[in-house]
Amino acid sequence: MDSFELNKFLGAILGTSLVVTAVNIAAEAIFTAATPAKPGFAVAAKQPENQQEPAAKQQGEESIATLLASANADRGKTDTKVCSTCHSFEKGGPNMVGPNLWGVVGRQRASVPGYDYSPAMKAKGGAWTFDELNKFLTNPRTYIAGTR
Repeated sequence: MDSFELNKFLGAILGTSLVVTAVNIAAEAIFTAATPAKPGFAVAAKQPENQQEPAAKQQGEESIATLLASANADRGKTDTKVCSTCHSFEKGGPNMVGPNLWGVVGRQRASVPGYDYSPAMKAKGGAWTFDELNKFLTNPRTYIAGTR
């Protein structure tokens, strides 16, 4: 192969590389996605139609006496299905992601043996009453800020 043939071969490689680089730069300029103001995606999750919102959320700030007077055990079982993914409700049941909730009314906060409560829950102190549970279940993060 003489030098002229070698120059044509190397020129073809160099020319192809330059064309590919130019196309790449042009494609990036044309098809670059805008950087979002807030990273991530908004996920809109719909609640299944067969599950209803908890009574405290539906009825707003009604007194606990009014809510207890209109309580329905079957509706309570339906409403607590969401809670049962993290809590057990059986007497002597195991602690799961959350503590066992059997006999919670009248029990001291952060008192289930073997469960590691958040510092905020431990600091709150006191016993669970119907009114305290209603306030906590309506909005846990604002009632006991720092709870898990």
